[in-house]
Amino acid sequence: MENIYFDNAATTKVDDQVLQIMLQYLSENYGNPSSVHSLGQDATQAVDHSREVISNHLGCAPAEVIFTSCATESNNLAIWGVLNSLIGREGNFHFITTSIEHPSVMEIYKRIEKLGHEVTFLTVDDNGIINLEELKQAIKKNTVMVSVMFVNNEVGSIEPVSEVGEIVAIEKSNRESNDLPIYFHTDAVQAMNYLPVKVEEIKCDFLSFSGHKIHAPKGIGVLYIRKGVKIEKLTYGGNQEYGIRPGTLNVPSIVAIGEAIEILSKDQSKHFKNISKLRNLLIGELTKISEVKVNGQSDHQSPHVLNISFLKAEGESILMMLDMEGISVSTGSACSSGALEASPILRAMGVPVEWTHGSIRISLSRYSTQEECKKLISSITAIVDKLRKMAPEIK
Repeated sequence: MENIYFDNAATTKVDDQVLQIMLQYLSENYGNPSSVHSLGQDATQAVDHSREVISNHLGCAPAEVIFTSCATESNNLAIWGVLNSLIGREGNFHFITTSIEHPSVMEIYKRIEKLGHEVTFLTVDDNGIINLEELKQAIKKNTVMVSVMFVNNEVGSIEPVSEVGEIVAIEKSNRESNDLPIYFHTDAVQAMNYLPVKVEEIKCDFLSFSGHKIHAPKGIGVLYIRKGVKIEKLTYGGNQEYGIRPGTLNVPSIVAIGEAIEILSKDQSKHFKNISKLRNLLIGELTKISEVKVNGQSDHQSPHVLNISFLKAEGESILMMLDMEGISVSTGSACSSGALEASPILRAMGVPVEWTHGSIRISLSRYSTQEECKKLISSITAIVDKLRKMAPEIK
């Protein structure tokens, strides 16, 4: 059975070019970059090249790029690293984030609350966008970190991260040298493949992303840390990654993520246009089905994510019936796919419970085709009709 893949917000296919260069560093150029011999120095040069490619794409210095195992680790390193750097300071600290963050951010802040610190969770509107005035009002003298994701993983809403960065920058300038620091951290995992990501435009202090969302392998991530930012490492060992993240470097995956960034840097605008056309096709045809709701507004969303709800048709049932036809979609974030309760992201956006249960997430990539989209439209139309006919009549 042919596999048609529409779950690219969960993970992406490794690009053939990325795979080929990665294999070289698994079989031939397998040296440890901490070694001084030639094989080791070849590995060092490969790591340095990837770091430079990524820094050029982000618009930062190579020394501001730290390699990690994934974006979850990057988010943990940024947030816990800031909190741990403040050990010894008197009083509790205040953090600000959103009500729609990825679990790798949300769960950290829930833990920080339990430790006695204060966390403000910003609300979002029905498009999944934060209110900048609410952010301004939330900042206090003891606020040390603002975490706002760039693009939401479940509905694709694009947050006003540049405006957030500007607000935090103004607060920084108003603080005295002996005051607490305040930093801006953004999870850019879902933005990297489809939107321009420049750290100076965003004015962020930390930015995280992962390889497996940009057609590189799983198990590799990046954390941008602005020069001068104070952070305490979470693990101890050698001096790799400027002493911030010790451990033997995953050279094959580092080379792979660098290659993936190089590829997307060349063709990002073209892929954005193609994916936007496919998303518009899906919306145009799927909204012909009765009792359907697109969650969020396309003007405020990344083109690769479409979250859509069908009343009186369970999202889990739609997913399973599509899977039987060889079509992969999601009912939301893969990191919370084991949960049966209504999506917290959709609830935060004010989507009624009866609509959240009928939601699926369709996520596209540069490998998605018009023919695949037409097959998906046909299958969903038939499945929703079948499920509604099977549903018990409510009197």
